[in-house]
Amino acid sequence: MTYSTEQRNILLTFLQTNPDTVFSARQIAQSLADKNISRSAVYRNLAQLESAQKIKRVAKNGSREAFYQFYDTQCCRNHIHLSCTKCGKIYHMEGKDADRLSQMLDGNEGFELNKSETVIYGLCKECK
Repeated sequence: MTYSTEQRNILLTFLQTNPDTVFSARQIAQSLADKNISRSAVYRNLAQLESAQKIKRVAKNGSREAFYQFYDTQCCRNHIHLSCTKCGKIYHMEGKDADRLSQMLDGNEGFELNKSETVIYGLCKECK
């Protein structure tokens, strides 16, 4: 059973207000330093929030560090994510485009795409 604590609520609120951004535990701890949340509390709560499927752990191209993103929305679960390798921002692929890609992979390759787990890496419009 996962208990709601003040630290977990502060962490979750921080991630909810930045749903299209991925953060490392270090970055989260630095951002919440004024809230008196230790780095170990951040790690502990991230693990529990991940188990509860409220956040998602993602890999970032070129880094060994784990990154986390708020994930507890139906919107996020039904989209392919586009991740900018330069600025780190996460975008949702429009539904029609995601559906076309999924159908193409299924029809041409016989491959069923799991949209909520798919991340495509590249450069966003602002970073190109």
